[in-house]
Order: sequence, then C-alpha cells, then structure tokens
Amino acid sequence: MWMRIAVIMLLTGPGADAAVKVEPNGFSVQEELTINVPPQKVYESLLTKVGEWWDPEHTYSGDSKNLSIEQRPGGCFCEKFPKGGGVEHMRVVYLSPYNTVVMSGALGPLQTSGLVGALTWQLSGDGTGTKLKLQYVVGGYMVGGFEKMAPGVDAMLTEQINRLKLYVETGKASAK
Repeated sequence: MWMRIAVIMLLTGPGADAAVKVEPNGFSVQEELTINVPPQKVYESLLTKVGEWWDPEHTYSGDSKNLSIEQRPGGCFCEKFPKGGGVEHMRVVYLSPYNTVVMSGALGPLQTSGLVGALTWQLSGDGTGTKLKLQYVVGGYMVGGFEKMAPGVDAMLTEQINRLKLYVETGKASAK
C-alpha cells in the first residue's frame, strides 16, 4: 500500500535522483520515457485503464481495479473501497485529448499535510511512438520538510510510468 512510500523514503536520501528538486516550500519530480505505441493508445490507457496498470501496492484498498479517472475537467481520480467509502486521489483540472492531462491533489500520505500538487502528463509523438513526460509539483507545508518524502514520491511515480509503458506495449503491467 502507501506504506511502501515510507519504506522508500527511509532507504533513499536527498539528491538520489536528478529528476527530483527539493526546495524549502515543496518539491518536484519529473520522468520521461518513450513508449512504442501511438499517443492515442497511451492516452486512452492512462485514463480509462488506470486499474489495469497502476500498482495495487500504491492503493488504499490493495486492489487497483478500484481506481477510476473521470475523463472531464473536474473529473475524479478516485478509489472506491470494497465495504463502502473511498478516497479522492486527485481531480482533473485540464484535459487536452491525446496531448495533456493535468490533475490537482496530494497523493497518498501527502494528503494528511497542508499540500497542493499538480501532476501533469504530456504526450507527444507520431503515429507509431509516444514521448511521455510526467511532472509532479508539490508545495505547501509538511511537518519535517520535503527532503525525505520527495525521493519516495519520485520512486513511486517512476514505477507507475514504467508500468503504464509496459501495459500499453505488452498488455501486462508487470513482468511477473
């Protein structure tokens, strides 16, 4: 579950990844990769099949099939709980089909701090391949600062973007 982030934070120190920038008032992480399928397939999988590729270890329910993203401005990236209730992970604030998705919110353990975050997915490419860029910018107040949390968030998002790539290229989100 989200506890994996806590373990990653303890094992990873500041500056562990050049894609992580930590400031006193927040942090940002950035990932970029190429996926060997058209942007349309990546976009559709990102939004309509999040439950297929998102790692269930990074959910509250332990089952990524409980995740969904509503494809509209104001749409919820939500998780339902099997016995009722759920959690809003983020909210879609900008949607440009096959190009850009921006979501606002604090993921996982960040939700209990005074934080706001913007997660941007940018897709570009021709009809055969997609360059996918992910950026998550988080700011606000966090007890203890951001130095320990940022590398764990980066590791989690790196895992998610790699699972998305594997899923759209092979139909499976993990090599298992």
